[in-house]
Amino acid sequence: MSVLVVGSIAFDTIETPFGRSDDTLGGSSTYIALSANYFSDNVNLVGVVGSDFGDQNLRLFQSRDINIDGLQVIEDGKTFRWAGKYHYDMNTRDTLDTQLNVLADFDPVIPHQYQQCKYVCLGNIDPILQRKVLGQISRPKLRICDTMNFWIEGMLDELKKTLEEVDLLVINDSEARELSREPNLVKAARVIRNMGPKILIIKKGEHGALLFTDNGVFAAPAYPLESIYDPTGAGDTFAGGLIGYIAKQDDFSELTLRKGILYGSAMASFCVEQFGPQRLLDLSHLEIEDRFQSFLDLSQIND
Repeated sequence: MSVLVVGSIAFDTIETPFGRSDDTLGGSSTYIALSANYFSDNVNLVGVVGSDFGDQNLRLFQSRDINIDGLQVIEDGKTFRWAGKYHYDMNTRDTLDTQLNVLADFDPVIPHQYQQCKYVCLGNIDPILQRKVLGQISRPKLRICDTMNFWIEGMLDELKKTLEEVDLLVINDSEARELSREPNLVKAARVIRNMGPKILIIKKGEHGALLFTDNGVFAAPAYPLESIYDPTGAGDTFAGGLIGYIAKQDDFSELTLRKGILYGSAMASFCVEQFGPQRLLDLSHLEIEDRFQSFLDLSQIND
């Protein structure tokens, strides 16, 4: 089934204890689309870039059969840029530079051929823009949304309006506590689900993820990696694997959601193995299935 991805596209400069990568292709849309593409053959991208984006990056999306009819290229404009430095534990980072550039005036226009997409994944952008996107889609089956502390702190009322219109919210544990004003994640989940999204996924980084639905709580493990080079985009990669798998099944039952979380976690575990989205460009389906099975084995007990 068709997947619509809307979010940022960027050039990132990333520094970790294990190296540095300058002007690396990034942004929420990039990671979501590349990850979802392994499961769905109908991924449609909406975003904005400047004339500095380059034909090679456009061809990268096209080579994956990702539809970029909704990608706006602003002549004489510059693509959104972000620079960050990760601490030794890789769980915390400092933002060194943010240049919104063309993203500052981004006005997402959904092409007619995208408006029938059944699965919508809204990356981390202004909640007003997220609602504008939803207003252009005709009867989607599932609307997934991501957000971050920047919007929670600066546009809480607008974010709450957006949450009333989405089915599934993906956030990390610190964002869940901030949004709900509850230190306990179980209580936080109850508060957030009352805001609108009946399905909530709370990512806990190296400690896995929690799924909250009407059926209860599901805890997904994290994959124990020996080498983590760059966590940038891991959360978006997770969301892409999740919505890609759900769209492939054309179903979001409890079992599909749980498997989707494991597939999303598998994709995220690949993402952090190299800088930027590089690892997502050369995966095989066999590698993905093997990693998914590893996630199953982590919590399986044989009598």
